[in-house]
Amino acid sequence: MDKDRIEGAAKQAKGAVKEAAGKLTGDAKLRAEGKFDKVEGKVQSAIGGAKDAAREAADRHARD
Repeated sequence: MDKDRIEGAAKQAKGAVKEAAGKLTGDAKLRAEGKFDKVEGKVQSAIGGAKDAAREAADRHARD
C-alpha cells in the first residue's frame, strides 16, 4: 500500500474531527478547514491508489 493512501486516510480523519468540532462550536473557519482537509485527503488517497495500480500493472507486465 502506497504511503499516500495512508497519509490521505489520516488527513480525511483529521478533517472529519475538525469539521465536527467546528459544527459543535459554531466556528465556521474550523469547519471549512475540516472540509478542505477531507478533500485534500481524498485526493492524496486517490493518487496513492493510482500509484498502487500502476505498480501492480508493471509487476504483472514484468512477469509476462
